[in-house]
Amino acid sequence: MSTSSGSAAGMPSGMTTATTVVREHHWIPEPTEPAKKSYVVWLLLAQLFFFIALLGPAIVGIGIKIQSLVAAGAIPENGATGAAAVLGGFGALFATVANVIFGRLSDRTTSKLGRRRIWVVTGTVIMTLAFVIMALAPSLLIATVGWSIAQLGANMTLAPFIATIADQVPKFQRGKIAAAIGIAQNVGILGGTYVAEWFADQLVIMFVGPSVLAIIVMVIFAFVLPDKVLPVHPPRASLRDWAETFWVSPAKYPDYGLAWWSRFLITFASFGFTTFRFFYLLNHIGVEEEDVPAVISTSVLIYTVALVAVSYFAGWLSDKIGRRKVFVWSSTALFAIGTFALIFVDDVGTFFILEAILGVAYGMYVGVDLALVVDVLPNPDDSGKDLGVFNIANALPQTIAPLIGGILVYVGDPTGSNYGLWFTVCAVAAIIGALVIFPIKKVR
Repeated sequence: MSTSSGSAAGMPSGMTTATTVVREHHWIPEPTEPAKKSYVVWLLLAQLFFFIALLGPAIVGIGIKIQSLVAAGAIPENGATGAAAVLGGFGALFATVANVIFGRLSDRTTSKLGRRRIWVVTGTVIMTLAFVIMALAPSLLIATVGWSIAQLGANMTLAPFIATIADQVPKFQRGKIAAAIGIAQNVGILGGTYVAEWFADQLVIMFVGPSVLAIIVMVIFAFVLPDKVLPVHPPRASLRDWAETFWVSPAKYPDYGLAWWSRFLITFASFGFTTFRFFYLLNHIGVEEEDVPAVISTSVLIYTVALVAVSYFAGWLSDKIGRRKVFVWSSTALFAIGTFALIFVDDVGTFFILEAILGVAYGMYVGVDLALVVDVLPNPDDSGKDLGVFNIANALPQTIAPLIGGILVYVGDPTGSNYGLWFTVCAVAAIIGALVIFPIKKVR
């Protein structure tokens, strides 16, 4: 996170005293009634189909695309790992910027259609068009452009989409809803990997087909969403205001800052593995190239079953006992142990067992962490922007991890297979991510 001039988060220094009074009374009150069932159902369906469309390409499709460019001579044979780092890194950079900007824009949208609807649909359409570019790309440059635009569109959707939880879900219901969202997301990832496996030789269908379905489901979600119209017209934001869009002061909101760092570090560890999973299986474990997509699909199935088995129970129990922190720090620590253990895996069967352990860890994490994050947001008026800033902790590691990993896997190994060093770094990051949860005070 960058340094700040000292203005309060969501209250840029150029605002007038009158504006401050409005903000203290809040433009949109926090919800106190249970979320509507139609909203919850379509929230979960939209999450499911959106992540089938987005994460299938991210987890398997990028590797398949890069291998197709290698086969076509557009990338040298020893450059595949580096190409994955470049493509993933640039895409995550676009995701980082887009999530914050469109989160703030949705907070300040004064349309009679509400604050969030326009963005969730438009972003999904842009993502779909970008996938066409990526599927047909004849070079790494064009593929990177396509993936970057896809990430821009995806995060134009995701920032307002996740902000609807702060808009619609009361605190006593957030653990269960956060857990259900995590389950839908990871089942979507599983579905995406199977789509990628089934259509590995038909890149247009693999990249574009699920995204078209995501547009349809997002339109329905936008229709049933009880999206509130902003009751005031916000003051025009200055350039300084927009610069501060990317900042929430950890000095003023320390709980938010600590939660931010915890998410950053576990995401760093997670993407430190998933970015290189295709090539880890190929080069470290020795899976034949044509079998890698099937192994990934099976491993993600095992991971997802374990995650689903744990996640909803963790969210329910967190709501029941009124505690968040113990679930978050213990799951992050277990994830660190699992990540380190990847170094010692040398066969597919053991890899599947470890995926189950990682699924349990991440299931407990996703079942509670989003509820913890929403609980420590500074201001409901700025939920889209603040969740966008928080999503930097999701997106920035996706830029940094591939770039750092793309260097470290070559240390002492010209084939780019030094996963012992890289997974040790990832495990240490996750352990620190567990430790920073302890000082959080606003939630138990």
